Amino acid sequence: MLHHVQIAAPAGSEDRLRKFYAGVLGWTELDKPPLLAKRGGCWFQVPGRGGPDAELHVGIEDEFRPARKAHPAFVVDVDATAAAVQAAGHPVRWADPAEIPGRRRFHTDDPVGNRLEFLEG
Repeated sequence: MLHHVQIAAPAGSEDRLRKFYAGVLGWTELDKPPLLAKRGGCWFQVPGRGGPDAELHVGIEDEFRPARKAHPAFVVDVDATAAAVQAAGHPVRWADPAEIPGRRRFHTDDPVGNRLEFLEG
């Protein structure tokens, strides 16, 4: 079972990330423990699809560079998520169905450029 995955972001980007992860995707923001909250960043609860919830931790990184290949992948309602992401002005790049037969999936970027994958369960 996965508890959380952490991605990085530049200082001062928390409000943009909240608008994407909580606003666009509808994930609940979690309170960070006080000692960790001092470092900035934000945490979100990723709803489980038939299993336990996991968490996405966004940590602040000096000299941040978004991951271009490495990425977390989330099991979601792919059509609803793609529609929400696209309506919010983010790119939806559908993967070639021949790559993983039987798995519809797409990639997008969060507001700071981190690559994300969303796939049907």
